[in-house]
Formats: sequence, structure tokens, C-alpha cells
Amino acid sequence: MDDALKETGRPFVKIENLSKYFNVSGGLLHAVDNVSLEIGRRETLGIVGESGCGKTTLGRVTLRLLEPSFGKVYYEGENIFGCGAKRMRELRRKMQIIFQDPFSSLDPRMSVREIIAEPLIMNRVCRGGELNDRVLSLMNMVGLAERYLNSYPHEMDGGRRQRVGVARALSLNPEFIVCDEPVSSLDVSIQAQILNLLMDLQEDLGLTYMFITHDLSVVKHISDTIAVMYLGQCVERGPSEELFKNPLHPYTKALLSAIPLPKPAGGLKSVIRGEVSDPIDPKPGCRFQKRCDICRDICETADPELTDTGGGHYVACFNK
Repeated sequence: MDDALKETGRPFVKIENLSKYFNVSGGLLHAVDNVSLEIGRRETLGIVGESGCGKTTLGRVTLRLLEPSFGKVYYEGENIFGCGAKRMRELRRKMQIIFQDPFSSLDPRMSVREIIAEPLIMNRVCRGGELNDRVLSLMNMVGLAERYLNSYPHEMDGGRRQRVGVARALSLNPEFIVCDEPVSSLDVSIQAQILNLLMDLQEDLGLTYMFITHDLSVVKHISDTIAVMYLGQCVERGPSEELFKNPLHPYTKALLSAIPLPKPAGGLKSVIRGEVSDPIDPKPGCRFQKRCDICRDICETADPELTDTGGGHYVACFNK
């Protein structure tokens, strides 16, 4: 644990009862529903779950790219939703995001130099020769050759485009970065390169990550703590090694059993069956109940709460 965290007794980033609802034709879509998480300084919190579970929305609300419906996000003890425009502009230099698709997130009309330099110019950090030196330094930091300085996104492969996105996120010397599935659109060999780059940067620069992914193999490789999301809610969280060794929620167990193995012994241990519950104005009860083999009567009427089972391992299940 970081010395500063020991002194203050508070997490570096704290998400408290965070909810984000969207108005849709059928009612309110509960994209994120009452999620509470903590991230220590220089640590990586992995957010994992299937598509549509609210991972990306959680990341964007955490950075206040989307306004919450309810809840708070504390950055070094300061509630960012209570900040005015001027203070929020200052905080945004410390909090950045790496987007999932490196092609659509980069302006096709801008060169690599212009893309990386834009945040520096907008925030009046540097200009002229100092600006050029800073851009080249960032390119070198992420392993991007100088010859790509005047290239455009369509002239590079996915791995190099994502390196440009990483360099842009690092341009203002942030402390906290939301990595929104940064390797999901890349080939497996390139995924490993980008993951190793992110881990090296974290060690060298003291970065804190929220790493969003649907790939459990990836999240195990990079995360200190893992939170499992299902239909907008956090159903289990705990230290990475402990969660993989001793999964408690039936959804987590099914996800882990579905990881492909080179030589599977006996096939999959668990298969998720049934229909997904409606996330629009959800009824009381566990949202996994329709797909759970151990569902009880209480699961249909009451919402399970995250309960500490020891060692920082929490699970929201009546059958824990």
C-alpha cells in the first residue's frame, strides 16, 4: 500500500453507490446500478463482465464524461461531481482514458504529431520546440518510431494506432487512467505487447488503472483486484489471485469455467443457461436468478448485497 494512502486512510479513487440510468422508450435502463468500488494508488482494478453489463458506462461516469444519476466518485478524497468547471478542468489533466477502438477514437484528419500535441496545446502546457520535444518523448515512451510522426491513423496497424492513443492519454502526465478494453480489437500477439507496455508504464510513472475487459485471461494478467459486473451491478470483487482460486458467485464460476484451455479436462464445468433479465426498470431480486442453477425463493424477492467473506473478498449471493 502506498505511504500516502496509509497516512490519509482513504483510497486513491473511491466509487460510492454510483448509478447511471438512461431514458429509453420502455422506461429507465439501469446501465450502472449502485456500484461501490475502491482503487489504491498505483494499483489496477479490473472490471470484467459480458457485453452490455455496464463496464464502459461505469468507466465514463467515473471520469465524469457522463453525469451520474446517483452516487459519488472521490478522487484523492474530493467528490468530482461537486466540482465546478474550472476545478474539473484541472482534474481532467490527472484523469484520462484509453478507448477501445484505436481507429474510431483517433481523428483521421490529424497526423500522429497533431493527435498527441492537441491536449498539450489545449491545456497550454508547452509550444514551439518544447512541444515537438514532448511529442517525440511520448512517442519514444510508448515504443512508436519517430518515422510515424507525420503519419495518419489509416496508415498504421491497430497496435501502432493504440500506442498513439496511449501516448495521447499520457501527454498531460495523468495519475489515473481508465483503460476501456484497450486490447480487445487487437491480434493476440499485439495484445501482449500493449499489456506489457501498460504494465511497464504503470511501474515507471506510478499510474493507477481501472482496466475494463471481457477477457478473463487479460484481467488476471494485469489486475491487483477484480470486480465482476452483471447487468449493471457488481456481484463479486476481491484480490485477483483469490478470485480466480476461489470464485463464489455462480456467474463468476461460469465465466471462469468458460476460459479456453489448451488441453481441457472434462470440458466446461459450468454453462450459463436461461434468459438475461430485463435491465429496464428491473424488478427486485437477484438479476442472475433466471440463469442460476442454485436459485432460491429469496433470490426472486430480495436484492443480495455485497458481503465480506474475508480477505477483502466480497460476493452478492444468498448462497455464499
